[in-house]
Amino acid sequence: MILNFSKYQGTGNNFVMIDNRTKTFPNGNTDIISYLCDRNFGIGADGVILIENDSEADFRMIYYNPDGTETMCGNGGRCAVAFARDLGIIKNQTTFNAFDGLHFASINEEDISLQMIDVGAIQNHDDYYFLNTGTPHHVELVDDLTDYPVFTRGKELRYHLYGEQGSNINFVEQKDSDTFRVRTYEKGVENETLACGTGVTAVAIAMHHSGKTMADTIKLPVEGGILKVSFDFSDGQYSNVFLIGPAEFIFKGSIELNL
Repeated sequence: MILNFSKYQGTGNNFVMIDNRTKTFPNGNTDIISYLCDRNFGIGADGVILIENDSEADFRMIYYNPDGTETMCGNGGRCAVAFARDLGIIKNQTTFNAFDGLHFASINEEDISLQMIDVGAIQNHDDYYFLNTGTPHHVELVDDLTDYPVFTRGKELRYHLYGEQGSNINFVEQKDSDTFRVRTYEKGVENETLACGTGVTAVAIAMHHSGKTMADTIKLPVEGGILKVSFDFSDGQYSNVFLIGPAEFIFKGSIELNL
């Protein structure tokens, strides 16, 4: 089977994008998904994204981690919007379906703004916060994030604190009143990535919830660039949550799959 694909990135979070509206891709085939994401023997990516037809929205985004697990991905969602535009499915606005439900997004010259799910339940612990922004996230403030052992500590927490189901692990350093630097260990990838969209969303909400910031638009430098998160807050509920940042086409090609 010859598979046509495109590759996109959002602040360094990079994805293999597949137009699967004709249903030719073997959905859920873990071996193929892992192979496509492999940076030594495949294309190389943080995940695989399928664009499919949907009965209640402009399209459906299906996101697979490199281990074949399905979840929501914020930067993947922004890249999916860019891909859908380039396919001619949408123009400058869209509503699409994903693992965690419907999402609205808009495109301007520089950024794609993606509406995330509302968040109300935030768990407070002695030295971290836990919340779900489409996928579960651990948020922990640390000192000297540049030299922090993100991989070893992230892996330890991902398995020993959260078990086999796991959680993404975000380490955070406050830079000023509305800016928080973030590094993330992603479950499913099982490594640090250059950015995590649901992760910075979780960080922004957790930092506001904790009183570390009063801002409702927060800047979040990640290893691959800068993202922003904006939200409304009322009666303990975060709504109109938007993840904002660039999404760019890298290249397209074809690869032969042995099914």
